[in-house]
Amino acid sequence: MAKCAICDKGAHFGNNVSHSHRKTPKMWKSNIKSVRVKTEGGSKKMYVCTSCLKSGRVERA
Repeated sequence: MAKCAICDKGAHFGNNVSHSHRKTPKMWKSNIKSVRVKTEGGSKKMYVCTSCLKSGRVERA
């Protein structure tokens, strides 16, 4: 699973808890996209979460 190159956000793990309180493993995946990003030396492809894209921490190439 990919992680955000900016904020290091990745997958989160926990338990699904049913009405009878049985627990099964669950995984929440972050909304991570492969994006071409502007850098000092040109542009490069990075994995970035959509919250970083929306907040303007990263500028698309």
